[in-house]
Amino acid sequence: MMIDLAPAQAGLLLTRLMLSPESRAFDVKRVSGKMVQKALETICAFANTDGGMLALGVEDPAKAKGAQRLYGVQENPEAVDELQRKVRTQFNPPIDSIRFLRLACALRDGSAGHVVLVQVNKSDKVHSIVDDGTWTRLDASNRPMSAAEITDLAYRRGVKSAETEPVPVDWALLDTPAWAEFAAARGFGRARPLSEQMAQLGLAERVGADWQPRRAAVLLFAEEPGGLLAAQGTRAEVRLMIYKGKAVASSAQPNMRKPPQTLRGPLIRLIDDTVRAVLNELAEGVELASSGFKAQHRYPARVVKEAIVNAVIHRDYRLNRDILIRIFDDRLEVDSPGVFPGNITSATVEKAGSKARNPLIAKTLRDFPQPPNFDLNEGVPMMFAEMVQAQLYPPQYQQVVQATSESVIVTLLNEERPPVWTQVSDWIDRNGPISNGQLRQIAEVDITEASRMLKAWVSQGLLAALPDRGRRNAAYGKPDADVPVASLFAEAAANNVEI
Repeated sequence: MMIDLAPAQAGLLLTRLMLSPESRAFDVKRVSGKMVQKALETICAFANTDGGMLALGVEDPAKAKGAQRLYGVQENPEAVDELQRKVRTQFNPPIDSIRFLRLACALRDGSAGHVVLVQVNKSDKVHSIVDDGTWTRLDASNRPMSAAEITDLAYRRGVKSAETEPVPVDWALLDTPAWAEFAAARGFGRARPLSEQMAQLGLAERVGADWQPRRAAVLLFAEEPGGLLAAQGTRAEVRLMIYKGKAVASSAQPNMRKPPQTLRGPLIRLIDDTVRAVLNELAEGVELASSGFKAQHRYPARVVKEAIVNAVIHRDYRLNRDILIRIFDDRLEVDSPGVFPGNITSATVEKAGSKARNPLIAKTLRDFPQPPNFDLNEGVPMMFAEMVQAQLYPPQYQQVVQATSESVIVTLLNEERPPVWTQVSDWIDRNGPISNGQLRQIAEVDITEASRMLKAWVSQGLLAALPDRGRRNAAYGKPDADVPVASLFAEAAANNVEI
């Protein structure tokens, strides 16, 4: 489809485009016959990473400046038509979320013309180009992926899950009280072998002549899942740590209020024990060293439980890391191994909810007599609503990708949310990064108070300062937020008619 943008919106969007460097989420190309294949590679790479925007009819910023970059699609309109045809046929599997937007503008020679934008959302699948491989996006270019990288991306996206892999564990080690509780709820008797009953549930796989339990079965029913799965590189415990202050001290002496606690067991018990331990710690409150005042944590119990349930059910069980729960004076952090599955991002998780990376585990847990989850995808939206109802900041979701670890950290701030934050958050979602001056207009405060508010939000992790900005030109956006160009694209497209 192609959408024509109204002139006023086109001018605003074009101004932003000309100021945006090529990046992980933005690319430009002049339109030629060779452009089509390169554009397909960029679209594939965007879908396989975090999404992005491709501007057609625009010269590379290293080769021209300002309006001299605007060549328009008039250079080769047939190439744009060919690209539109091929995006429907050349991707395996097909990429559903591709949109074309046409902007009217004055070209470099003063004539009237158009630039075409191609918006690609992050996909929940792994895509390849027919006869041209699988591509990923780097900082400002594309790169073909190796077979190992494609497999790894399939696991990270949740297309494949470690829960279904067979593991060499004796069936007798799964005949536990957790299995007896589950079997009684499902009406299973003792007439058939445990392996056959597990196979009926999808929890076993035929390996040679014998049934072998899948990793999900060990996690769900073994008394010590982490010990049994250690040979496969999987850890399955929860570590609970309570710190003094608002950060982990870098000194040799840990700033912990008490020794770390390790929780383990079949997942149904692990969830219950962890929720109980965390709520008990929060109920005790913390004595603030600076004043001797005892502060109470105010998070709704439903929110705390949901954060823990999601961490246990949706973590990546390939990874050799425990779930980490950290309690500080001013916040609670739940650190779950693995990245967001599917096409979820920090910016979309509130509306998208959680995606079951491990659907077999999620489905089986809901069949226990007292299930920790109902598998209705309502938990994450509930967390946001409950925190707002409690007049606290909404949950913060941060995806951390490092060479040694990948995780999603959910942070609950133990601090009352000022009314102005809702206005500021909405303003950033609609317009992009905010400056001190813009905050002063919204909040009707002076420059000193605006600076204090911005500094506090940065320290809390709610905002991040844009890099490479001088003090007078400072601006702040939400960490991991969608690029403003993409946000404006979505808003503009929603108000225009497809042609």
